[in-house]
Amino acid sequence: MTYDLYIGDRTFSSWSLRGWLMMEKFNLAHRVHLVGLYSGTMADDLAPLAPARLVPAMQCPDGTVVGESLAMAETLAEQNPDVGMWPLDTAARATARWLCAEMVGGFSALRGDCPMQLQHVNVGFSPSDAVQNDLKRVETLWFHAAKFKTQGDWLFGPYSLADAFYAPVCARIIGYDLPVSAANRAYCMQTIRDPAFQKWRAEGQKVTYDPFPYETGTPTKAWPI
Repeated sequence: MTYDLYIGDRTFSSWSLRGWLMMEKFNLAHRVHLVGLYSGTMADDLAPLAPARLVPAMQCPDGTVVGESLAMAETLAEQNPDVGMWPLDTAARATARWLCAEMVGGFSALRGDCPMQLQHVNVGFSPSDAVQNDLKRVETLWFHAAKFKTQGDWLFGPYSLADAFYAPVCARIIGYDLPVSAANRAYCMQTIRDPAFQKWRAEGQKVTYDPFPYETGTPTKAWPI
């Protein structure tokens, strides 16, 4: 049973990263199809998946097309109930769904001011009050999730869909050197050093951009490895 996953540029497409991690981290067989976010071919590349119009999108083994990350997550969890995509505990599972839903609908300042880029770390970036408020909310949610941990080092203990959904947030925190607690910075570093994340980033580094999108005008330093 193999899924067809349609994604954008790995260095920049935060939503694509979420979709890919859903499959990669839970060992779901999949074929990756690149969509031209920056080449102007996006509409044509996604035509086989109409009416999907954004990445990520997927085609299930039975031919069903699913767009939007949260719908993809629920579909994959339903079709693969034995791989543990959501926490097993009922309360933890409900909370993980809450965190993912808030990620989909919230944090607009963090997204807008700090687009995901996996090339380097921006040094001296000054986050707005709105971005700092988003970061405080992220930390509140992560602290709440920790109440459900019994074992493991991810948001709810074992790796879950919540960690996949917040991986691009971790990349933003590291990529813009944003202020968070020491514990949450450690979680972000754990996320970007995870083998699956590193595999994704390594593929993205094979593509060069001139000019490089999302320049901040601040100095940069090497991405941590």
